[in-house]
Amino acid sequence: MTTNDVSTIGSQEREFLGHPIGLTICFLTEMWERFSYYGMRALLILFLTKHFLFSAGEASLIYGAYTGLVYLLPVLGGYLADRYLGSRKAVTFGAILLVLGHISLAFEGPQAVLDGDMVVRSEAHLSIFFLSLALIITGVGFLKANISTIVGALYGPTDPRRDGGFTIFYMGINVGSFLATLIVAGVGEKYGWGYGFGIAGIGMLLGLVVFLKGQSLLDGRADPPNPEELTERIFLGLSREHVIYIVGVLLVGVMWWLVQNQKVVGNLLGGSGLLMVAIVLVYGFIKCTNVERERLMVATILIVFQVVFWALFEQQGSSLTLLADQQFDLDLGIFSVAASQVQTMNPLFIIVFAPIFAWAWLWLSKRGWEPSTPAKFAIAMFLVGIGYILFAYGMGLTDGPGKSFFWLFIIYLFMTLAELCLSPVGLSMITKLSVARLVGMMMGMWFLFTAFANYVAGFISSLTGDSAHGANSAELDVTATIDLFHSVGVFALGVGVVLLVLTPIMRKWMHGVH
Repeated sequence: MTTNDVSTIGSQEREFLGHPIGLTICFLTEMWERFSYYGMRALLILFLTKHFLFSAGEASLIYGAYTGLVYLLPVLGGYLADRYLGSRKAVTFGAILLVLGHISLAFEGPQAVLDGDMVVRSEAHLSIFFLSLALIITGVGFLKANISTIVGALYGPTDPRRDGGFTIFYMGINVGSFLATLIVAGVGEKYGWGYGFGIAGIGMLLGLVVFLKGQSLLDGRADPPNPEELTERIFLGLSREHVIYIVGVLLVGVMWWLVQNQKVVGNLLGGSGLLMVAIVLVYGFIKCTNVERERLMVATILIVFQVVFWALFEQQGSSLTLLADQQFDLDLGIFSVAASQVQTMNPLFIIVFAPIFAWAWLWLSKRGWEPSTPAKFAIAMFLVGIGYILFAYGMGLTDGPGKSFFWLFIIYLFMTLAELCLSPVGLSMITKLSVARLVGMMMGMWFLFTAFANYVAGFISSLTGDSAHGANSAELDVTATIDLFHSVGVFALGVGVVLLVLTPIMRKWMHGVH
C-alpha cells in the first residue's frame, strides 16, 4: 500500500475522536431524522390495517408506494443541491417539510368501521394522512441524499477513514431507529397512534435545531456552489432560491396524488431507473475519461443489484410486522413486545455490530485483506438469502399462531449483518467512484433504485395477503408466505453468486479504488 493510498489530504482538519468534527453534526441530524422516519414507519402498516381497515394487500401497496417515493425524490434533491442550493440549504428545507409532515400525522381522525362488506372511513382525515405522507416524502427528498453527501465531503478522496466514517454515520441512523421503534412504536401501538406520530414529529424538530446550530462545525463544506446564482431573479421577480422552494411545495401536491395511485408509482420508478442508467452511461462515454467511465459503470452495476437486497430488507415494515402481529409469540418471559417493536432488533444489532465492522474493515485494509466493495455486496446477498431460507423453515415447524420468536431473531440478525456489508459501504462507494461533478446525482441514483426496491418490497408483501378471509381482511396466507420467502431467499443466493463471478472484472474497472 502506497503513501497516496492512505492520504488524508482534502479531509476536514478539525477532528473529534479521530474523524472530521463535522461528522458529529451529520450523525446527530440523521439520528433524529431517522427517529422520526422509522418511528412512523414502524406504525404505518398496522395503522393502515387497524385504524383505516385496509386489507393486508392494499396496505402493503400503499406502504410500498410511500417508501418508494421517499427514496425517489433524493434524485431531484441531490441535483438541486449540487447545482444550486448546496447541501446546507437543501437539508434545512427538507427538515422543515418533515417536521410539518410528522406533526400532521398526529391528527389521526376517527376509527374506520365495517358496514357489511364496506369500510367507512373519514375521507377528510384520510386526505390529511396522505398529505402528511406527501410532506414527509418531499422533505426526505431534499434531506436524505444531501446529508450523506456532506459526510463524503468531510473526507479527502484517498482517506482510509471514509468507510469507517460512513459506518459510524450509519450507526447514528440506527441509534435513531432503535429509539424510534422502542418509544414511538410502543407509545403509538399501546396508547394511541396520534401520540406515537406526535413524538416522531418532535424528534424531527430536534434534528432541525441540531443541524442549524452546528453549521460552524462543517467549515463551509455544505454551502451553495455558486451563491450568486441563488439570488438571481428568474421568474416574476423571484430569486432562483425562492423558485426552488416554491417548486418543492408544489411537489408536495404531486406526491399526495402519487401515493394514492400505487401502480403509477411502480411505472414511474421503473421507467426513471432505466432512464437514469442510460443518462449515466451516455455521460460516461461522452464526457468522461476511460478510468472515470469504468468506475461509473461499476457504481451503476452495484446500484442496480442492490434492489434485490432492499426489496427483502424492507419486509421489516410490512409483511414481517404483520407476521409478528398475527403469527408469533411476542411474550418473551421477562417482558412482552408490541408487533411494531420487533423492528427494534435491526437497529439494536446495528449498534452492536457497526463498531465491530468499522474496526474490522480498517484492520483488514491495513493488511491488504479487506474484501472489495463488489465482494461485500455478494456477501450481503448470501447473508440475506440464508436468513430468509432459515426463517421460512422455522415458520413451517409450527402450525397456527404462537410461533417461536427465535425465528424472528434469526431473520433480523442475518438481515442486519447483510446490511452492514452493503449499505454504509454502498454510500461510501458512490462518493469514491463518482466523478466530482456527478456525486450528488449518483447518490440520488442510489436512492432511486432503493426507491424501486421499496416499491417491489410492497408488492412482495402484498402477495402474502389471504383473500380467502375477504377483500378487507388483513390476515396473511401463512403457507403462501413460507413458500414465497423460501423462493426469494434462494433467488438472493443466486444473485450473490453472480456478483461474486463479476467481482474480478469490477475490481479491475475500479482502478485502485477499494
